[in-house]
Amino acid sequence: MRCKNTACEAKGSATLYLCKMEEKLWFKNWFNSPYYHLLYANRDDSEAAAFITTLVDFFKPVAGAKMLDVGCGRGRHSRQLAAWGFTVTGIDVAPENIRFAKQFATAQLHFEIHDMRQLYAARSMDYVFNFFTSFGYFNSQQEHVRALHMMATALRNKGILILDYVNSDVAVQHQIKKEQKVIRQVEFTIERWNSTTHLYKRIQVEDLKKGIRLSHTEKVFRFSKDTLTNLLLQQGLTIKTVWGDYQLNSFDPSHSPRMIFYAEREN
Repeated sequence: MRCKNTACEAKGSATLYLCKMEEKLWFKNWFNSPYYHLLYANRDDSEAAAFITTLVDFFKPVAGAKMLDVGCGRGRHSRQLAAWGFTVTGIDVAPENIRFAKQFATAQLHFEIHDMRQLYAARSMDYVFNFFTSFGYFNSQQEHVRALHMMATALRNKGILILDYVNSDVAVQHQIKKEQKVIRQVEFTIERWNSTTHLYKRIQVEDLKKGIRLSHTEKVFRFSKDTLTNLLLQQGLTIKTVWGDYQLNSFDPSHSPRMIFYAEREN
């Protein structure tokens, strides 16, 4: 994608190269930023608790079941799972997220810095979770496959994967092209657009109190249900069902905001 930062173009090829390198690592830099968490502070613990309760009621995991929360952020879902008495590990690529999450660590709840493209805890988990589109932001399909391979490999025989992904077609239908928010004297200008392959969200931040200006562009691949199904099947997983929202209603491609895959490892 062409860089949208006109300052880069004005400063020449060396700066443009650095801009492209930063874009390549956008998820690590942005997820590590305090402004990311300020902007998305509305994703609160009560929302996570409601979804976790729905999943626990559905699956009824045994006491002490081992669970892996991939792309855990600051651990809001991990904490809810551990509160049910399960043994939970949360992993995330952003060091600041893990540093924050570790204040909640207990004998049953652990957090580690880890890139989901690298293997982790092979054949040791009863459940692997990937919540709220914490996947799909790599540059190549090979990297996405590596991430799915890690999730599948972490499962024991009969282990369960829950992959929660945005339904991009519905997201485009309801796309707000531009909006502005002011949160604690920080101005956010948010622009959204899409291509045939990706959803984009550019967030410009102006911290009025600290005099800081910066910009990040989120980039998420537009996986279809069929494509994700095939990628999961290639990892030796069986698709049990696909839900369309956090109440576990059936997936409707025209209306469901989410694609929540329930898959199982058969060997």
